[in-house]
Amino acid sequence: ELMASLQSRLQVLWEERELVLLEARECAKQGEELEAVVRDLCKPNEFERYMMFIGDLEKVVSLLLCLSSRLARVQNAMNRMDGNIDAEEKQSLNERHKLLSQQREDAKDLKENLDRRERVVSGILAKYLTEQQLQDYQHFVHVKTSLLIEKKDLEEQIKFFKEQLENLKQSIP
Repeated sequence: ELMASLQSRLQVLWEERELVLLEARECAKQGEELEAVVRDLCKPNEFERYMMFIGDLEKVVSLLLCLSSRLARVQNAMNRMDGNIDAEEKQSLNERHKLLSQQREDAKDLKENLDRRERVVSGILAKYLTEQQLQDYQHFVHVKTSLLIEKKDLEEQIKFFKEQLENLKQSIP
């Protein structure tokens, strides 16, 4: 029953992931349309700033999510430590935790810088786009970020349930 429940939950997560991937493709299409509008209306250097911002948006958000996920796994491993763990393994976990924490702080700084750049890009676009086009741009940025987060969350849940299912299968003789 437990295996069937885990398998059912995995199926639901896979279906949700497919919906998110479909939304991501639609969002990418909107992004291409927006890119064409921006290319036509803005000066080349302004268009380049826009493109750099959009490219960096995905990279920085993905980096933050990845580091947060890795940090959470290390913290979970540290929380599961008992008295039987050797000092070397404990030190290794502590060092990884410290390194990942610092990397996440650096990534947060990158995100703050990206937020400042987004305000600059919005200011540039406000000179050229209609109010509706500007709202479409802001919606695109918001949806793109949300979909990245949702996709990563679903991938983490799928990974967790796969591990649970595998552990359960191994525990049954």
